[in-house]
Amino acid sequence: MKVFVAGGSGTIGVPLVRALVAAGHEVTALTRSVDKQDELRALGASAAVADALDRETLIAAVETAHPAAVIHQLTALPKDAPRRPGDLDATNRLRVDGTRNLLEAAILTSARRFLVGSFALLSPRPRGPADADFDDAAAAAVRSMENRVLDATRRGSIEGVILRYGMFYGLETPSTQAMINMVRKRRLPVVRNDTGQLPVIHIDDAVSATVRALELAPAGATYDIVDDRAASLTEIPDALAEYTGSPKPLRVPGWLPRLVAPDMARVTSTRMPLSNARAKAELGWQPKYPTLRDGLAQMFRHAA
Repeated sequence: MKVFVAGGSGTIGVPLVRALVAAGHEVTALTRSVDKQDELRALGASAAVADALDRETLIAAVETAHPAAVIHQLTALPKDAPRRPGDLDATNRLRVDGTRNLLEAAILTSARRFLVGSFALLSPRPRGPADADFDDAAAAAVRSMENRVLDATRRGSIEGVILRYGMFYGLETPSTQAMINMVRKRRLPVVRNDTGQLPVIHIDDAVSATVRALELAPAGATYDIVDDRAASLTEIPDALAEYTGSPKPLRVPGWLPRLVAPDMARVTSTRMPLSNARAKAELGWQPKYPTLRDGLAQMFRHAA
């Protein structure tokens, strides 16, 4: 089918465009950067240049592509992952205003399906007393994005599908590369006795789930796209140190991050062991890398 990928030059956008083309779809990839057009064309896609916050230009770009499906992967995150609340401001705006513009463009041009790449850690869901409180601007933006798409689906305007990704990792993921560099320099301390449980997903598995959802997910469906097992924020740098032959990360007491890095402390204390059972059952999807260690082991074998 004709597919319009908004955010086609991003962390998941590039491998997703590649996979969609390989699956036989006719892909138009949206980017804000004129310089990235050749990269997108090299993947086998047509390139559209527009700012998702510019309503008229975006509608014109989607109208030209005339897709049957639109995939929303718009973010504006720092290359080495956000470190402070302000780093999320641009992405928050894309999730609120960009979603409104992109959804309107999809409906106006008679697209049938609309997939949204959401973020499991910030998605609206019942939380227990052990969960960190993420009821801030970032969580509000994710809630707005998801609700807008599901409301349009309930009205019968479009077939919306929500994909709540875990934290991405993988060889081509900038945040993983940044963590590897920090681990090698022993600049990524971990919390002693960390009991957090964070949803994670290898970027290749996130892509394969998205392609399956495009073709098979029913309207209004919401999926947690995560590994079979959650990982603590300590397990990730520990594993990276092991596979890179680096010294083990420094251990710090739990009160220290709460004092000097409260936002990181919230993530460290989060217990969110989500299930990918619905995605497996309804999409026939299986993660190629069921756990973080499976994914990292393959990543370093590939790198070697």
